[in-house]
Amino acid sequence: MHRTRTLPALVVAAMLVLAGCAGAATNTTDAPAAATNGSAGVNDITADGTATVSASPDKAVISVAVEATAENASAARSRVAAEADRLRTALTEAGYDVRTVDFRLSPEYDHSGDERELVGYRAYHAFEFETSPDDAGDAVDLAVDNGATSVRDVRFTLSDEKRAELREEALAAAVADARSTAETVAGAADRSVGTELSIRVGSAGVRPYEARLAYETAGDAGTSFEPGPVTVSASVTVTYELE
Repeated sequence: MHRTRTLPALVVAAMLVLAGCAGAATNTTDAPAAATNGSAGVNDITADGTATVSASPDKAVISVAVEATAENASAARSRVAAEADRLRTALTEAGYDVRTVDFRLSPEYDHSGDERELVGYRAYHAFEFETSPDDAGDAVDLAVDNGATSVRDVRFTLSDEKRAELREEALAAAVADARSTAETVAGAADRSVGTELSIRVGSAGVRPYEARLAYETAGDAGTSFEPGPVTVSASVTVTYELE
């Protein structure tokens, strides 16, 4: 008479855990009927690891612009060129490395009537420069006092050196997270995690802290900022040998 064998409860539980945790750790073996190493028939496990670290910003990136309008394109260009030169000179003399990031010259229309009517031209010249977070407020005031008609954004971020340092920390933490996940799942199947068979590094991201503002003169008060932390994230996918 044919007898049906029942798998031990521990093995069944382990298989269910491995199957149900695919989002955190994925079994990369096709689960052959006969075990080739140990009793579970599973010989490796793949787990994802993620981590995020943060630090105070050590760089501020400021974008300011000058714009002007006139009845014709030539006059608008000429006016914005004069103000842009004044702004660039003031920032350069203060020690900032200024670069143009945007320039536009476009017609302006009045759409209030039945047909649009050309009413003039608008010229726009935007600059970007970098400074320290502590100097950002004074830098904005200097720009506005020397012709900037808008402050597009102030972004607090990290220098290349600091960014690389935090990325290394995030990657190390992501690898540890992947091993922790693999050990949890493997332990439920009464197995242990061995050496790494492969490691794939995923995308890494930096999220700067942005401070957008509309500049308004309030007596002699200067502009000041209180930037938040900058975060750096990393992800890895690691395949381990199961013991």
